[in-house]
Amino acid sequence: MNKDQSKIVNLPAGRQGRKSKFKRYTVTAALPYANGPLHIGHLAGAYLPADIYARYLRLKGEDVLFVCGSDEHGAAITLRAKKDGVSPKEIVDKYHHLNKKSFEDFGIDFDIFHRTSSELHHKTAADFFKVLNDKDEFVRKTTEQYYDEEHQQFLADRYITGTCPKCDYGNAYGDQCEKCGSSLSPKELINPKSALSGNQPVLKETKHWYLPMDKYERWLKEWIIDGHKDDWKPNVFGQCKSWIEGGLKQRAMTRDLDWGVKVPLEGAEGKVLYVWLDAPIGYISATKQWAADNDKNWEDYWKDNDTKLVHFIGKDNIVFHCIIFPILLKAHGGFILPDNVPANEFLNLEGDKFSTSRNWAVWLNEYLDDFPDKQDVLRYVLCANAPETKDNDFTWRDFQARNNNELVANLGNFVNRVITLVHKFYDGKMPDGSEKDTVEDTKLLDKIMDAYDYVEQHLENYEFRAAQSEAMNLARIGNKYLADNEPWKLIKTDKKRTGAILNNSLQIAAHLSILLAPFLPSTSNKIAGLLNLNKSKLSWDAEDVLLKSGHQINKAELLFAKIEDWEIETQIEKLQKAKEKAQSISNI
Repeated sequence: MNKDQSKIVNLPAGRQGRKSKFKRYTVTAALPYANGPLHIGHLAGAYLPADIYARYLRLKGEDVLFVCGSDEHGAAITLRAKKDGVSPKEIVDKYHHLNKKSFEDFGIDFDIFHRTSSELHHKTAADFFKVLNDKDEFVRKTTEQYYDEEHQQFLADRYITGTCPKCDYGNAYGDQCEKCGSSLSPKELINPKSALSGNQPVLKETKHWYLPMDKYERWLKEWIIDGHKDDWKPNVFGQCKSWIEGGLKQRAMTRDLDWGVKVPLEGAEGKVLYVWLDAPIGYISATKQWAADNDKNWEDYWKDNDTKLVHFIGKDNIVFHCIIFPILLKAHGGFILPDNVPANEFLNLEGDKFSTSRNWAVWLNEYLDDFPDKQDVLRYVLCANAPETKDNDFTWRDFQARNNNELVANLGNFVNRVITLVHKFYDGKMPDGSEKDTVEDTKLLDKIMDAYDYVEQHLENYEFRAAQSEAMNLARIGNKYLADNEPWKLIKTDKKRTGAILNNSLQIAAHLSILLAPFLPSTSNKIAGLLNLNKSKLSWDAEDVLLKSGHQINKAELLFAKIEDWEIETQIEKLQKAKEKAQSISNI
């Protein structure tokens, strides 16, 4: 974290915490392509960490705008449309609504989930392009590009596949190799083929508008290499440094396609904006729509230096969000730049890479159908396995073990035990806590307050795995406190001391409802409900005592249910059948 990003202040409870220097936050999550359903790898890469961060900031009382939406242009959309024999609009309508509902059902709490096919976005993107063109920020030139003679069509990057010159992967795209992550140009591919006909394309002259990225190399060195070497994640900083020091080249900002934002210039018929100019502007157009709907000024969230802009993405989008989009914002003028871009690595599935073509995935909408009451279980497991510094793996056995051994046996067990004991010994009313005079009790209250500082420190540094672990550790502390003091035995000889122990334990449970809110929002609400707490009045800067003596506690209910072996075996079998079906189709 930048040393001036936050400062230590005294909070009402005597606890130390960070006070932001920013007036507001704009948090974005990468716009998912509307050409298919979401899978849990997408969640782990960008959407879950972004949601955790936004929820945390809201708990702190910050002014936060959390933006996302469907990326509905580009070759991936038209390829899917051709494959399915429908129009691009039918594809984007179908998957925009499916993914929007999946996000909502899973608990990703966007302030707006917009779409780039909207009229507002088309105007915003076209106007942005026109400003750059009027400022002579583009180089207009004629070059040879691949053309499919059978379909009589120029081929956008994603319409061309071939062998990657860097790693020899045989199905690299014309703009990127998804195996090694290298950014490519179509002419670099070995043995290129058209994705439309399968034929070898020919070269044909066409005219496009190019962004001279080399013009901004010195500025990027100052801004990224000198300015963010200490606060950007090593994987992000390293990739950016490699790109910049390797020398930036001109990159075409237009494409020969009939689906997308039309280039707003004479002589540009049949051309649309490059999707990586079009898509990130979707954050801005979404903000405009949200502001219009909520009587806000959109420029406060994009043009005020008191606003902190954070992009959450996967590692395959680093170059676009850290180099290309900032160049565009800088060239346009008047916009703030991202303060941080905490990109994650990739999540694998059962030791293998997620693959749409092989149907090797856990699709979010199907998970929600199979486990309709276990959104927080998946959130917990994905955060615990978050690929923050390296690729990580999701397995169904680990999913089961973390649910049964950590959520059920640790968190659920603690909350259930303490509420059950309070109802058994004190008729469900918060016992008197005046007998808190032991060294152990003082240390316990310190540990509760320390938990906020530990979790906060990790969240401010985008270390979500560690942050969630620290929050869950408070439940472990609570369980140990109960086990060490055995109130079920002590009640026979010292009811007042027993009351103090259960009072302390209920305070822990109340604080867990706050600490876990960014990570497990549904569970947090359940805990608050069981404790009869007004959740809307709770905040991150809570005092150490949240429940007063005599406060009525509701009856215990299980927070989590054990996941049985047969449920996991069903999911593993489902995966294997999908993989076998995909293999049989590919062999036809």
